Amino acid sequence: MHEIIRSNDVVLLSFAESLMRDAGIASMIADQSMSILEGSLGMLQRRLLVDSDCVDQARRILTDAGLGAELRDREM
Repeated sequence: MHEIIRSNDVVLLSFAESLMRDAGIASMIADQSMSILEGSLGMLQRRLLVDSDCVDQARRILTDAGLGAELRDREM
């Protein structure tokens, strides 16, 4: 899995996750449990992870949906 978005915005993450689901790209929101444990203060960010084989496709979909500014830099 590859991290593609990191955010405290649950609406943004839910939207991005639904875009991945609609495209048939395996994804998951990581660190949800940790965010709940910290009391929902918004200090711990959640991460959208996608299947490593679909990173380019996922980035295109999210950019086309207007979420390009939310994308994490590619790891080398």
